[in-house]
Amino acid sequence: SITKERTEVILQGTSSLDPNDPAAVWEEYDFKCKPGDLKRRPCFISPYHYRLDWLMWFAAFQTYEQNEWIIHLAGKLLAQEEETLSLMATNPFAGRAPP
Repeated sequence: SITKERTEVILQGTSSLDPNDPAAVWEEYDFKCKPGDLKRRPCFISPYHYRLDWLMWFAAFQTYEQNEWIIHLAGKLLAQEEETLSLMATNPFAGRAPP
């Protein structure tokens, strides 16, 4: 069965020195095929899936404790690890200091 609502995990970073500051600007990492921007054309690679995008879909049904790999992914994004960033559609911090 398919649910009528879809929960999504969104990864964001900020360049703000105080992430709790209401004026902090949070920027989203876009995935290659995971649903996101409604104006973006859907990605069709059937019958295959981008593994990271597919895992993100399942992660939305559980807690981060059940998906510890998300913590490692976030750490690699914070470190701007090139191998990890190559799995993403966009890096909002390209050419800038890491978030």
